[in-house]
Amino acid sequence: MKNLIFKAASKKQISRFRSLFVTTTLVLCSASCSDFVEVPLPNSQLTGTTVFESNLTANAAMAQVYIQLRDGGILTGLATGSSVNMGLYADELQDYTTSTVSQPIYNNALTEDNATVLTLWRNSYSQIYNVNSILAGLSNATQLSETVRSQLRGESLFVRALVHFYLMQIYGNIPYITSTDYMVNSQVTRQSSTVVYNAITTDLQEAIALLSEEYVSSDKARPNKIAARALLARVYLYRGLNEEAANEASAVINSPLYTWENNLNNVFLRNSTTTIWQFASATSVRNSNEGATFIFVSGPPPLCALRQDFINSFEIGDQRKLLWTKSVTSGGNTWYHAFKYKLRTATSASQEYSVVLRLAEQYLIRAEARAKQGDLIGAKNDIDKIRTTAGLPATTATTETQLLAEIQKQRRFELFTEYGHRFFDLKRSGTTDAVLSTAKPGWNTTDVLWPIPETELNANPNLLPQNPGY
Repeated sequence: MKNLIFKAASKKQISRFRSLFVTTTLVLCSASCSDFVEVPLPNSQLTGTTVFESNLTANAAMAQVYIQLRDGGILTGLATGSSVNMGLYADELQDYTTSTVSQPIYNNALTEDNATVLTLWRNSYSQIYNVNSILAGLSNATQLSETVRSQLRGESLFVRALVHFYLMQIYGNIPYITSTDYMVNSQVTRQSSTVVYNAITTDLQEAIALLSEEYVSSDKARPNKIAARALLARVYLYRGLNEEAANEASAVINSPLYTWENNLNNVFLRNSTTTIWQFASATSVRNSNEGATFIFVSGPPPLCALRQDFINSFEIGDQRKLLWTKSVTSGGNTWYHAFKYKLRTATSASQEYSVVLRLAEQYLIRAEARAKQGDLIGAKNDIDKIRTTAGLPATTATTETQLLAEIQKQRRFELFTEYGHRFFDLKRSGTTDAVLSTAKPGWNTTDVLWPIPETELNANPNLLPQNPGY
């Protein structure tokens, strides 16, 4: 298989560059990205200059970024991603491996030399480096159409904001990287959450201005303007900017591109009307990474299962328990796995993609933002949208405190095993100690952050001090 290589630095530079931003090559397009864009491959390697002399090859460079996100780093649905690891770290999943890597995650006994701690950090910054490379290439390109240039710049800014957002939730203060200069990157310092959030917000606001409202790829496999607004709504909520969060969420909810789905079995299908952005599968017959990761057909589970106390916490009649979880019984024992995605193997045509952003989260964002602004009726209406679809009666909550507790509860059962929502919600609500000290015997207050990888601190002492507790 031929690959097109966009080299970010010389071999001599790469050998010297031992800090967190290990330079990677940007593989433009192979058979695995056919769901994103079809590009005829020339016989010769493409240089950084020629990549951005063609609309097709420039789009291929962006497509490869999504392949990297799908198959590695924080957002992958594989066992190495946040859906599994943050589910284990919080109170969603139970570890059934004997791995010296995953057991410390489940037991909240991480150390700074843990392989997953390093892998998520390095893969994420590699992805950031690659979008920064695309941004640099776009700034010097003269042959691209203005439409393509604007679209690719908007997508790159969106991805840069997205990956930094997740890194900050897991590691706390982090560097916000906008450069491809390896000497600059090898000496960066960590920045406060305020500085990072400001940078994320700036990137997303520019992305919104640049991106088209219409999707440029089939199956919503590349983000549009509304995807950027959906992420910005989440960022505003996390920052406590409730009016702004409600406004952005409303813009998403009111978009004619999406319609509410009352059938829970349809929410994670490839053509779901509630999907805002998703990762296309690697081939035309493969399905989501999540289905292959979470579904097991015999016990004991080979990787992980839903915790029994999580299963027991569903309200009676909640259809999400019936339709989004599944039991497996063997030898008198019963385990449950996430069953949002129904397919664990290939089919004649892909039926499920990995959904990253979807409409239900926007209702939950708006409900919380409205409640915190005193719009209790609006908050109740939004949360009842979620409850009714789950087969539950309207909430009896009437006060702000009651509504916020109900919203937190519905976020737990609506967004479980989706990219760490549960752990991040506990963090931002200040309830990690109250919840996880009971659910997880190994929990300590300082576990709210993962450690900065030891090898990165050794390579760049400017990243010190280490997070508390490590």
